Amino acid sequence: MAITAAQVKELRDTTGAGMMDAKKALTETDGDMEAAIDWLRTKGLAKAAKKSGRTAAEGLVAVNVEGGKGVAVEVNAETDFVAKNADFQDMVGKIAGVAIGTSDIDALKAAELDGKTVEEVITAKIATIGENMSLRRMATIEGDTVVSYVHNAMADGMGKIGVLVALKGGDEAFGRQVAMHIAATNPAALNEAELDPAVVEKERQVQIDIARESGKPEEVIEKMIVGRMKKFMAEVTLLGQQFVINPDLTVEAAAKEAGAEVLGYVRLEVGEGIEKKEEDFAAEVAKVAQG
Repeated sequence: MAITAAQVKELRDTTGAGMMDAKKALTETDGDMEAAIDWLRTKGLAKAAKKSGRTAAEGLVAVNVEGGKGVAVEVNAETDFVAKNADFQDMVGKIAGVAIGTSDIDALKAAELDGKTVEEVITAKIATIGENMSLRRMATIEGDTVVSYVHNAMADGMGKIGVLVALKGGDEAFGRQVAMHIAATNPAALNEAELDPAVVEKERQVQIDIARESGKPEEVIEKMIVGRMKKFMAEVTLLGQQFVINPDLTVEAAAKEAGAEVLGYVRLEVGEGIEKKEEDFAAEVAKVAQG
């Protein structure tokens, strides 16, 4: 298949690889972006191994905690201007207030807010502000103590990244430190047991392919893989990561020192995983000029 310049650029931006290497990777994998990233990693050509969903949609994440329960909701809009709009922020805050008493997003959409359903309130706000909006996600968590944190808050309890941490034991001060850590590092799971097995197996296979490129014997490769997978687990699981507040400790060790157990967490980032079409403004103007 034909490889486009846009595909090459995306792969370069994601991996830091050179243009020709990116093009070759895409050619070798028939344009499959995920496979091309793995191909580059196998060849030692990818400078950035980690991939993250491209954040393109705008809006806000709001968090709300009552007792031992916390909820985070994401409400999207088309532009960042709306996220700074006081009316939009007021609506998002009220939705988070209602969400604490619901179990899932469908229940939240049908919940009552100011005499209407939440879905009807959003529809009315679309008409008022003149920009499309949607209630995209919600997540809840429970524990003896639930602590919330919003990174770069734009208003009380809402911003671009919202985190909830559930603890058994410990205190809110420690919980907030863990929440800040999660906002910064974006772990893939709480611990190894909660990691997607497919993700683990994929990483293991990539590491095997990388090791085989070295030409070492299989018995040596097996030992190399054990160490590399151990390092991988420490990098992507919350409890295995070095605690940003005290890098000499893992999060798990820091929790033990604080007399706490981290039961779980929620991290929502605005637009996470949504691809927004990039408009070529110059091309658009040229097209209009041509009639």
